[in-house]
Amino acid sequence: MGRLFLFVFIIVVMQRLVELVVANRNEKWIRSKGAIEIGASHYKWMVLMHTAFFISLLIEVLVFDRPLSPFSGAFVAVFLLMQVLRVWCLLSLGKFWNTKILILPGANVRKIGPYRWIRHPNYVIVTTELIVLPLLFSAYFTAGLFLILNIWMLSVRIPAEERALREFTNYNEVF
Repeated sequence: MGRLFLFVFIIVVMQRLVELVVANRNEKWIRSKGAIEIGASHYKWMVLMHTAFFISLLIEVLVFDRPLSPFSGAFVAVFLLMQVLRVWCLLSLGKFWNTKILILPGANVRKIGPYRWIRHPNYVIVTTELIVLPLLFSAYFTAGLFLILNIWMLSVRIPAEERALREFTNYNEVF
């Protein structure tokens, strides 16, 4: 089971690192257009939380020798669906997608992709992953702890993002 976990773990960490490269590239582009950053004070805590999530998952599964869940098929299916939806979010926002709250004043917000049905689909996806990935490997402590921490983080982040979008874009007209 350790090899399977490490394989999945490495793939997911590599995916997150690629996303950070994309976010960095997008950040340079949008800042060159005059974007402003909102919520910089909490961003470092979000990065720390996600880093701690992976460390906790690694320790809980390997040190405590957690077994693969008997519901692994369902968890894998949900996790794979989240990956498809994640890519859809990134492709829908294009260069505007980022891990930071970067707002381009005067930008026209559009309801496209999954954003046609939900304002913050990427947060739903990340929250689902923070639950499903640990549960796949019976890491119940990690699933519970980071569900709570993520809810706290989103209770700060989403209102900050909503305020900024309303203040600097046509967000109110679209949503």
